[in-house]
Amino acid sequence: MVKLDAAVPDNLRDTMLPLLSHFAAEYMQAHQDSNEAGNKENTDPASTAKRFLNGIAYGLRFGMPNSPDHYTFDVSHKALRGPEENNENKVDYYKFGCDFFHSCMDLTSPEKNVLGMDNLKQAMDQIAAGENVVFFANHQSEADPPVVSSCLELAGYGQQAADMIYVAGHKVTTDPLAIPFSMGRNLICIHSKKHIDADPETKPKKQRQNMKAMNSMLGSLKEGGTCIWVAPSGGRDRRDVETGEVPLAPFDSKTIDMFRLMGNKSKVPTHYYTFAMVSYDLCPPPDHVEAGTGETRNVRFVPVGVAIGPELESVGGLEKRHAFCESAMEQCQADYDRLLEVLNKEE
Repeated sequence: MVKLDAAVPDNLRDTMLPLLSHFAAEYMQAHQDSNEAGNKENTDPASTAKRFLNGIAYGLRFGMPNSPDHYTFDVSHKALRGPEENNENKVDYYKFGCDFFHSCMDLTSPEKNVLGMDNLKQAMDQIAAGENVVFFANHQSEADPPVVSSCLELAGYGQQAADMIYVAGHKVTTDPLAIPFSMGRNLICIHSKKHIDADPETKPKKQRQNMKAMNSMLGSLKEGGTCIWVAPSGGRDRRDVETGEVPLAPFDSKTIDMFRLMGNKSKVPTHYYTFAMVSYDLCPPPDHVEAGTGETRNVRFVPVGVAIGPELESVGGLEKRHAFCESAMEQCQADYDRLLEVLNKEE
């Protein structure tokens, strides 16, 4: 805690230190639980504390608006993977982000943590053949990209996980602590409809940025061999405070329509799959949507998993677009329920 206190500038201590202290306690406890469960690699107190402090240092350096090294994302962003790709950058931020959360995940085997292996293999074969794949996912946690990477690596698709493009909202590119994790991912950066409508004065600018982002994504799809992860709900699933359960946030049909349109315009075969995720308890979001950044962060050592559904049939015109969205939502829900059952099953 002394090192954490020293890392926070005096002018930010009153606001940031309580949040960071809570995050640190959660992070250390999660790794202690992981260690006691038999995961001895990178869960000792010294390496855990070092990893956490590195994350805070990156957040303060690249995430604070008044920092001379504040990192600003363009509408598309290529992952910063270290000196082999960029002589000015000495850090592999993809590896940093994966390592930061990996030991908090209770990963047993592909049979338990990755369902729909045949569907995943088919999708990866299509990408390897130069075709495009779009995964329609539910979104549960800030740690979802590391969960995707850890699960796909467990299934034998580590490089494909690193190459994946994520559709990112404004929070992951503006929250100080989230920024260094986002620096390690390939991103298409957009403003959600809720964020666009929140401030009428900046609405035209955000709409122009979204159009530029869509053009960038279309360019990637035209190249072929592109894999995109997107949460059509536009945000994270939220816990029902009365039941304690975590229902899936409904998919937005207009978002799905847009990706189908982009796939058609690319003139490259584009395939669509659902990508159910169970990761809520790893890093639970606040129970209610918060407009700003700087939320309280909790971390747990828990089982996580993904389930890839069969390829969705992209048929029909405008009159069937709602049916396509409903079909995707139903498939994701069914896989989510099945994944919960498998992960919660006692060995």
